[in-house]
Amino acid sequence: MNQTDIAIVGGGLAGVALAEQLQREGVDYQLFEARDRLGGRIESTAYDGARFDLGPAWFWHIQPRLMAVCERLGVGVFEQFSKGELLFEDSVRQVHRGLGFASMAGSLRIEGGVSALIDAFARDLPMARLHLDAAVQSVSDRGYLQLKNGSVWQARRIVLAIPPRIAAQLWFDPELTADQQRRLTMTPTWMAGQAKLVAIYDEPFWRQDGLSGDAMSQSGPLMEIHDASPAAGRPGALFGFFGVPASARNANRQALVSASLAQLGRLFGNRAEEPVRTAIKDWATEPETATDADQAFGMEHPSAEITGSIQSIWHGKVLFGASEMAPQFGGYMEGALEQAERIAQHLLGDTI
Repeated sequence: MNQTDIAIVGGGLAGVALAEQLQREGVDYQLFEARDRLGGRIESTAYDGARFDLGPAWFWHIQPRLMAVCERLGVGVFEQFSKGELLFEDSVRQVHRGLGFASMAGSLRIEGGVSALIDAFARDLPMARLHLDAAVQSVSDRGYLQLKNGSVWQARRIVLAIPPRIAAQLWFDPELTADQQRRLTMTPTWMAGQAKLVAIYDEPFWRQDGLSGDAMSQSGPLMEIHDASPAAGRPGALFGFFGVPASARNANRQALVSASLAQLGRLFGNRAEEPVRTAIKDWATEPETATDADQAFGMEHPSAEITGSIQSIWHGKVLFGASEMAPQFGGYMEGALEQAERIAQHLLGDTI
């Protein structure tokens, strides 16, 4: 029988932040991640020495934990590019300029993509404590974790640092109460129904035209577009959120890419139709992130009214540690750090 003091299920930002704090405190732990990588909803694509976020990309000055963590771990931060005008595409594909300026002015990004923060957290975590391709199947009130690969662990405390709806799909022994199950399944998973396209270019040519890279569209398929270039400005990149439902996105992926590049061409000119690389990330197709309930298009943040009474079960034997459970910044990256901090305080002797 494998044993540990603390078992962390989920290697996203909340999970690795908690593991890093337990590591610094000398606490025995093991982390189990279903994917073959750390990061969860944080993932990047690389080109020419730069990385471009396929998941969350921004944070703000009002979110102090992220700024403090970046400073402590030596991760660079820079402001979102915001100089220039915004473009607006109406329902008949007419492009209008001069109706406003960059909508994300003042937001912050992480040098090297948000994956650089995951790398920094994991830098000093022993590989022997990190289990990838290690999906958990069931948990029990006696501290048992049954993995899908057949291995079994026992822990004094179990932290489910995975979206509540994903946690609700685990086998619990004894079963959750109807209210507990309802609260988990009612909590929306931030970004789970979303998809992003990143188009990478040798340079951010739109800046020379007095454009910020921001665009809003009523015709799509991209409904919201922003400059995704790195701090150095090269290579250039644009990214957009799709306004197409998850069911339609999977019907013909190549046609969706072609339509998106044609749209970028209408907005930013012919050069935008010929990126050196494109990448799509559809979080609705990721079983570690999205459930059937997440397929509907939406940008709803979790409600503390729902999650507040299900921070833990079985007298604290199992704790829920995902960003969605954070009281103040639920769903945001800041919320992942907020919840990791709260869980760590509880495990180290304070109350949650």
